Amino acid sequence: MIDVTLLGTGGMLPKKDRWLASCLISCGGHSILIDCGEGTQIALKCAQRKTKPIDLICITHFHADHISGLPGFLLSMGNEGRTEPVTIAGPEGIEKIVRNLCIIAPQLPFEIRFADLHDSAGFVSGSLNINSYKLNHSIECIGYNFELPRSGKFDIAKAEKNGIPKSLWSQLQREGRVFSGDKLYTYDMVSSGPRRGIKISYCTDTRPCASIVPAVRDSDLFICEGLYYDDEKFSRTAEKGHMIFREAAGIAKEAEVKRLWLTHFSPALDNPEDGLEQARKTFPETYCGYDGMSITLTYHD
Repeated sequence: MIDVTLLGTGGMLPKKDRWLASCLISCGGHSILIDCGEGTQIALKCAQRKTKPIDLICITHFHADHISGLPGFLLSMGNEGRTEPVTIAGPEGIEKIVRNLCIIAPQLPFEIRFADLHDSAGFVSGSLNINSYKLNHSIECIGYNFELPRSGKFDIAKAEKNGIPKSLWSQLQREGRVFSGDKLYTYDMVSSGPRRGIKISYCTDTRPCASIVPAVRDSDLFICEGLYYDDEKFSRTAEKGHMIFREAAGIAKEAEVKRLWLTHFSPALDNPEDGLEQARKTFPETYCGYDGMSITLTYHD
């Protein structure tokens, strides 16, 4: 299973009841932080989550409301006793940006490692497969998919057909690979084939573009920006490289996702819920995010 928590749902400026956009994904004892605007460590505490399990930070782009909180967040991690390395992933140039920001946090008690993501890239963190995809913003920006794969069921008939001794079945199911004498047995020899896992997509800041729909298709949870809901704000929103609610809902519908959470609201938007009904006309499973909003996603059967 995967736990997802929106830490902050604001864009550009924090408000007294809305921190800047950031999200926490937790699975198998490991956590991933997505974006780290000003005050993210406070948002984390407000959501009653901890820094200790976080070993990967994924940055979407280098605008201040998505990255300027890193020095304070990393200092908080160090002050809470972290000594294990932390990896920070992001667009090309991530190391230079973070090193410059961390001039004010020069003595961290842990190593920072960097993953420079060019256009689309895939990597693994704990039990999650992660890949990035290019977005269309005023500067280079990337979205992220987080997938928890699921192996197939143990197929007794297939195991017998492949001549695998019964004494190895349990070990093979646990370990995936077993040597017996000079023979190697692998789990695909007893598996019914992969089953549907869990997929989460995170997409902000961007205009609608060709890369999004195929990247987020069939996501169990699609977290997407919605700067405004009012069509009167469309031109202003588009000029700044953002989306309004109905555009995010249109992507969710076309990509056949299961659920859409809107986030990254303009500080001028006091009550995003006012635009929810309109978005649901396009995609009924649309929800307005709020700070601390959380869900646990499990396998489908």
